[in-house]
Amino acid sequence: MTDSHETATGEFATRADVDAGEGSGAASAPSTAPSSVPSTAPSSAPSAAPSSVPSATPSSAPSFAPDSLVLNRKLPLWYQVSQSLRASILGRPQDASLRLPTEEQLATHYGVSVLTMRQALKELETEGLISRHRRRGTFIEPRARRATPVRLLGSVDAIVAQQSGDATTVLGHGAVPVPGDLAEFFPDCGEVVSFRRLRRDGESGEPTNWAENAVRPEVAARIDLADLERWPMTKVLHDIVGVKISRITDTVEARLADPVTADLLQVPLLSPILHYTGVTYDERGRVVDVARIRYRGDRFSFSLTVEAR
Repeated sequence: MTDSHETATGEFATRADVDAGEGSGAASAPSTAPSSVPSTAPSSAPSAAPSSVPSATPSSAPSFAPDSLVLNRKLPLWYQVSQSLRASILGRPQDASLRLPTEEQLATHYGVSVLTMRQALKELETEGLISRHRRRGTFIEPRARRATPVRLLGSVDAIVAQQSGDATTVLGHGAVPVPGDLAEFFPDCGEVVSFRRLRRDGESGEPTNWAENAVRPEVAARIDLADLERWPMTKVLHDIVGVKISRITDTVEARLADPVTADLLQVPLLSPILHYTGVTYDERGRVVDVARIRYRGDRFSFSLTVEAR
């Protein structure tokens, strides 16, 4: 049996069917969902925002426009909607409106019932991402952090800068047999040394990503764990160990959080993450390090810069 997915413009069941099946995620969404959210909040909303909401977002200003969503019948609809809206809020442009559309408008946009939408908004309110004010509307909390881009800028210094600024804890290290998926990078090694680290935001202490590095044994023997708690692995290899790095090959993929990642990053199981793989080569063309970093999908976005010559 193949997985079934639906978009907001596909074939849907009735709203009553959705409400009846939301607990198991087996219901589909209603058939009348338009492709976008109206750009203005209802005219009945007062023009003055509450004191905790910036006055620059009166009811006549355009509402925040969330991203579209592909619904999966196998997951609870309220959870899918809350995760999609959460990502839209944290990935919003700097000048985006803080006022959300009404429950009815959001429900229509996502193709779900108002009850489902209300449950999704309640989840985001509990997280502190939004605040809801009777007769005034729902607003994004100004303190809600926007996503930090994972940038690939094409230099060792840029990669070091990308990985700096977080508080790092070494979770463990030790020699392990070369993992099967890394065998192509270490054809002359029977084992590598694995280093596992967790990074937290320097201000809030919130987990942001965790890294697993596979390093050639002769190189790993010269690494001081105290340096790994102060500096990114690339800087330790380049500046402290003295590896002459010739190039780093980067790959970024979208994945779902496995149990280990969900526990370390404090995110729901199967929530979206950015999975970064960096392969570091020395001047002889040997792979000295393969880094696999899992970034929280709600805190990071992917950015690639290509310069014309």
